[in-house]
Amino acid sequence: MTDKPTFVIVGASLAGAKAAEALREEGFDGRVVLLGEESERPYERPPLSKGYLAGNDDKSVIYVHDADWYTAHDVELRLGTRATGVDRAAHQVELAGGERLGYTKLLLATGSSPRRLDASGADLGGVRYLRRVEDSERLREAFQAGGPIVVIGGGWIGLETAAAARGYGADVTILEPLPTPLHRVLGPELGEVFAQLHRDHGATLRLGTGVAQLRGEHGEVSEVITADGEALAAKAVVVGVGITPNTELARAAGLEVDNGIVVDAALRTADPDIYVAGDVANSEHPLYGRRIRVEHWANALHGGP
Repeated sequence: MTDKPTFVIVGASLAGAKAAEALREEGFDGRVVLLGEESERPYERPPLSKGYLAGNDDKSVIYVHDADWYTAHDVELRLGTRATGVDRAAHQVELAGGERLGYTKLLLATGSSPRRLDASGADLGGVRYLRRVEDSERLREAFQAGGPIVVIGGGWIGLETAAAARGYGADVTILEPLPTPLHRVLGPELGEVFAQLHRDHGATLRLGTGVAQLRGEHGEVSEVITADGEALAAKAVVVGVGITPNTELARAAGLEVDNGIVVDAALRTADPDIYVAGDVANSEHPLYGRRIRVEHWANALHGGP
């Protein structure tokens, strides 16, 4: 047995991996355990919709650390391991399979999941979301097979996947209910610049209309029916309609949840031994003077440390 403190990080994400790195760099010599549901070691997600998806970058570029970094820095990286609960009174994380892992301090870096499309036929085969490495690889296969591809959502994920699909020569239609892509983020003027950029590269845009339903044949998607009744042929559909923070562990543990896990400016929850980092954190922002949840790569990169 050891009397050294144990820091458990739930979420082998960019934020989680950088938190482990910061602990060692700042001289923490206790036990560090990094838990991840996926089989891949911690990686960055932006390449999944950019260079890796487009086929321009090798898979090696996505990883936060080299494979031997975790052993070299005495970080216990446990992949394929799902946390199912947090016992705050006992200071234990409950794992799938029944194991209970004690902690002195706990960091929740559970990230977010793609928001699911709420439309009839959304469960058909060929309807794709992008969050994990395997999602990017399946999308690449679909794009290489050729179109038609329908992208639902004109945000960053929608536009980036549409650009990658066009790069493979697939026919692409972008469906966005607002007047321009990126309307809420950039406004109408810059949104129109992005719209024209995609038109110039051969994509078709259907703006100001949403999805009524998806239709299929033999269990596979074949058409997207817009809200105004247009039928768009689709061999594959990419859904990029936002993300939902993964707050289930925190909520079940009795922590405050409101559009993410509520924390102060130092990323502390009301429980002094539990912290939160990454895009699941709804934190007090010193500049804005209010709580804000930041869905950006830089937040995960710098929030963990």
